[in-house]
Amino acid sequence: MLLLYSLMVYLCGSALCSSQFGVMVNVYSGWLHPRLVRELDRGETSHSSPSTIAVGIAFFLALFGLAMAIYLISIRSSASSGSSEEISMTSTTNNGIVDLPSNHSVEQTVEKLKSILQAKGITLFALIDHSGEAEKVGLKMRPTRLLIFGSPKGGTPVMLAAPSIAIDLPLKILVWEDGQRKVWISYNSSIYLKERHGLPQDLLQNISGVETLAAKAAAE
Repeated sequence: MLLLYSLMVYLCGSALCSSQFGVMVNVYSGWLHPRLVRELDRGETSHSSPSTIAVGIAFFLALFGLAMAIYLISIRSSASSGSSEEISMTSTTNNGIVDLPSNHSVEQTVEKLKSILQAKGITLFALIDHSGEAEKVGLKMRPTRLLIFGSPKGGTPVMLAAPSIAIDLPLKILVWEDGQRKVWISYNSSIYLKERHGLPQDLLQNISGVETLAAKAAAE
């Protein structure tokens, strides 16, 4: 009984739980003590078999302990998972890169981006096939394409207001495939670029179109 009590105190981990089970154990022990004394006074060398109540309490404590153990393990697993997710999100936020999953292959995603840019009258300055260039020199690389695009009409006022942002312009979108053959669209967050270069709020719209463009290409 004392062993079960100690187990329950450890699993519960709270003063309220331990006190409740402590009272239960003490009451039951107090009830058994006079009975044991009477048996000893009569010279009995063997004791009665455990009562139904004792067996019932022991069984209940064992089940309760098992349930608490399962609950604590599940809580710990959830906490670990939540911590990992939070770390991943923080890393993405700090480096300013947004990773958006695409429903299409790298080639299909690139073609969709090119079509959207053309429809909007946005110039595609360059399309760099990193994996293709790697193949030319005998190296293997998963499909990776970089699109460099923009509009002088929208980009020039931005560079006049914050000259250092020219290092991040024209805008770029990276389309790539990971080790599990999942395709991603990656780009610099417009908010990150704004804060990095001190861009005035009223010019944020000139570079924020990349987010809509990426989302449209990923979902269509």
